[in-house]
Amino acid sequence: MIDTPKSAVEIVQGDIYSISQQVKDDLDLLSGKDVLLTGGAGFLGYMLTHLLSQVGDTDGRKPVRLSIYENFSRGRKPWLDRLAARKNVTLIEHDIAKSFPKDAPKFSYIIHAASIASPTYYRLHPIETIDANVKGLRHLLDYAKERADENNPISGMLFFSTSEIYGDPSPDAIPTLETYRGLVSCTGPRACYDESKRLGETLCVNFAQQYGIPVTIARPFNNYGPGLDINDRRLLPDLARDMFLNKDIVLLSDGSATRTFCYISDAIVGYIKILTKGRAGESYNIGTEAPEINVRTLADRVVDIGREKFMYNGKVICKVSEDKLYLIDNPNRRCPNITKARSELGYEPQVSLDEGLRRSLVWYQENRS
Repeated sequence: MIDTPKSAVEIVQGDIYSISQQVKDDLDLLSGKDVLLTGGAGFLGYMLTHLLSQVGDTDGRKPVRLSIYENFSRGRKPWLDRLAARKNVTLIEHDIAKSFPKDAPKFSYIIHAASIASPTYYRLHPIETIDANVKGLRHLLDYAKERADENNPISGMLFFSTSEIYGDPSPDAIPTLETYRGLVSCTGPRACYDESKRLGETLCVNFAQQYGIPVTIARPFNNYGPGLDINDRRLLPDLARDMFLNKDIVLLSDGSATRTFCYISDAIVGYIKILTKGRAGESYNIGTEAPEINVRTLADRVVDIGREKFMYNGKVICKVSEDKLYLIDNPNRRCPNITKARSELGYEPQVSLDEGLRRSLVWYQENRS
């Protein structure tokens, strides 16, 4: 068994090193370029910002000139302010859903990660969720089109979609291919997120086809790990929060829904490869194909690690949520087929679920607020 690093800093730096080794050619393309990241304070932004801000530190490459647009809707993040103090990083408070800055640099690459992705929060802010995924994306695509018209085109653009665009797949569509059209409600409690991501993909495909914009699409499947705020109200942060409070872990379901879980370093490798090598207008599943386990089993594994490493004394209990809409349209199974990413991009997840959980819980131990 791999020895899990003993501190959050060691985990993040180890993950960055692992990512860097797997995307060497891709970082060569980004070296010395102007890169825009929207939503840098979010979960995916956490590792992307740490990775891109450190290009050139020790590897002989020219630094990436990283610009981050962030509306700080969930507050300022101390770690982001620390990274923004680097001379190659520019942090701008800006809501991309409202406009695109007129004085922006000539970006070579754009990563659109600005979105509300936690079901708890996008249900509280449905219009803002739609605006980030549709208006914000449209502003970026229009910018890319203007650049193409100026004969100074961008080199690559990545839109973060979601595995939620598949809705609750039929059993014969598990593992799920990118060609699956989905079984999705357009009016349910998750629709603001699911349907705005679907429309976002439609925008990307049509801008690629009509204007030649090199925009690509990532469909994340249950990413987890450092950077996912313990108060985000998604599954693993909730489990970690209860564990570190030494409370019983509460599942607001019977725990039977199944998922595969992809550790953040494996996911970021896939996203960087899509940005630099993906085909324009194409979508790629990024996740792991195995193990597909139920939510109760994941919670039990967290309990086992908690007892082994953190003197945890609680247990898992199941309750019914007081929110009657809590489980409406929640997929029963979620498992990707990653053949496309594997064959076209050379994507291959490496971190086991148990190791990813250990790293995550060590990170949460130091990041509980």
